Amino acid sequence: MISVVVPTLGRPSLATLLDALAGQLDELPEPELLLIDDRRPDTGEETGELAVPGPLAAYTKVLTGRGAGPAAARNLGWRAARGEWVVFLDDDVVPAPDWARRLRDDLLAADRVGGVQGVVEVPLPAHRRPTDWERGTAGLAEGKWITADMAYRRAALAEAGGFDERFPRAYREDAELAHRVRRAGWELVRGRRRVAHPVRPESRWISLRTQRGNADDALLRRLYGGSWRTDLDLPPGRRPRHVAVTAA
Repeated sequence: MISVVVPTLGRPSLATLLDALAGQLDELPEPELLLIDDRRPDTGEETGELAVPGPLAAYTKVLTGRGAGPAAARNLGWRAARGEWVVFLDDDVVPAPDWARRLRDDLLAADRVGGVQGVVEVPLPAHRRPTDWERGTAGLAEGKWITADMAYRRAALAEAGGFDERFPRAYREDAELAHRVRRAGWELVRGRRRVAHPVRPESRWISLRTQRGNADDALLRRLYGGSWRTDLDLPPGRRPRHVAVTAA
């Protein structure tokens, strides 16, 4: 059995993802789709039920999250999953038409392989230079072990303890888990299945919200010391460049 876990805030992109899965999920052995409805119930907004396409109804279970962020939502999903493999997808990706078939091949992995990452492609505008937000999203294409499309053995997740819920944003929590999985003796590899990750429209204040990720970086420094970027196999970031520009 293969379980697919999708945390969601009910974005319109979820319908596109589910439509893409509807035509191919039955290619997986005993498929299971777990949607984690992580919309906060205290916002006062009318949420309603998540719409699931008819072909997926037999495979789908909707679980209600606590609105505590993607790490907590994914933990709820994999702990409820029944599959040997748990595949995490973001609710704004679009799986390729052969995604399920390639996923099945990706998961024919050696016993000590604890995780297999999919290939993430970010389409950018061809008629102009990308914005900072678009360039940041494009970085997902080079990211390692990101949960936009990441499959883990359930045994590896259990041994590592799952996602650290002290990371409240979709930022660093996936790399931190991958570090603990590898530290437990599991291997992580890249597969051949593909998803597209369109750039989500954002407001002019996105840069301010992005800066909140500095708190997650600070937590990683407390947990792993000054070499946390190297230990977690993360790029150096833009801070050295900013320091050099300021010094100049």
